[in-house]
Formats: sequence, structure tokens, C-alpha cells
Amino acid sequence: MPSTLAELEARYGTPSERSARKELDHVNADYRRFIEASPFVVLATGGPDGLDCSPRGDAPGFVRVVDERTLALPDRSGNNRVDSLRNVVATSQLGLLFMVPGVGEMLRVNGRGRVSVDPALLASFAVDGKLPRSVLVIDVDAVYFQCSKAAARSKLWDPASQVERSRLPSAGQMLQRITREQHGEHFDDVAYDIDLAERVKTGLY
Repeated sequence: MPSTLAELEARYGTPSERSARKELDHVNADYRRFIEASPFVVLATGGPDGLDCSPRGDAPGFVRVVDERTLALPDRSGNNRVDSLRNVVATSQLGLLFMVPGVGEMLRVNGRGRVSVDPALLASFAVDGKLPRSVLVIDVDAVYFQCSKAAARSKLWDPASQVERSRLPSAGQMLQRITREQHGEHFDDVAYDIDLAERVKTGLY
């Protein structure tokens, strides 16, 4: 079991020259095209209370490339836990993983964020007249693409590998079990699922 960096590096060896060469300290033209085509990104943060990894999604290009060293990510309607934003306020460090449906390569961005509530910036991200609660402004430190091996192994974008939603517990059923087992209380999972479907239709922004 590797317990030191030296032991770990001895097991894996050094990265190839190409792996090192693809990392940039800015968003170049190709990386910009990838970000602007992406409708989905995973936001990773860390703070005093631990780590968080949170999905973010919207129309392609919802993460704005302000310039080659700055990105802007609007915070849309959610559960108000603000775990990610708490971590950003505490430490500023974050990572982003951009995905494009049907494309095997993924794009990673490491950087430092700050939460902005500037009225003009919020207004620039309005959808149907609705503003985000805040915008995460990101100073880029490193950008590089992941090869397509993970997507290929997982068959992530293969329609034949998609799972029927009915094969897994619904959101209401998961909450019902947690409420019953952890709190000894009754929870109406059917009513919750009906309400959730309506909120997804009408409350995205």
C-alpha cells in the first residue's frame, strides 16, 4: 500500500510528455469551444467542513468565458444548502469537470472562485426575466482535457446503456426510507414525487 508520494510515483511512473503538455494556465481557443458547447459541469470544492461535489447544468455555454483566465458560473434555483458556495467563501479553491453529450473527452479546470452578487452581472445571466441568486467568478489556474477512456469504459453516452428510471428508487422513495429509518416518521413519497415533477417543469430558474 503506497503511503508516501515516492511510493506512489514509483508504482505509476512519470506522466507522458503529452499528458503534461496539454495542461495550460489559461483557456485557449480549443478549450473555449469545449466550455461553450458544454451543458453540464461538475463543481468540486473543499472547506473546513469537508468536500463537496455538485452538478451544474443549463443551456450549452451557460458557463461564460469572460476572458482566457476568467470564467463565470451562474447559481440557479436549487436546494439552498449552498455547500459549494460555503466552501468557496472559506477557501476559494475549486475544480470543474465539463462534459459534452456524445463527446468522450472531458475538460478539467482548476482555479479559485469568489461569489458575486453584482447587479449587472446577475442581470447578464437572466433567463425568462429570472436572475441567478449569485454568480461564481472563477480565476483559472489550470486547464486540461481528459482523454475518452473513462467514457468509453463506462459506455456513458451509449443509448443502449441507459437505465430505465423505474429500475431505481424515486426521489420520494429515497426520502421516505431516510425519514422512516432515521427519524421514525411517515413521509408521503407519492405526493413528493408528483410535486417534484411539477417543480422541475416550472421552477428551473
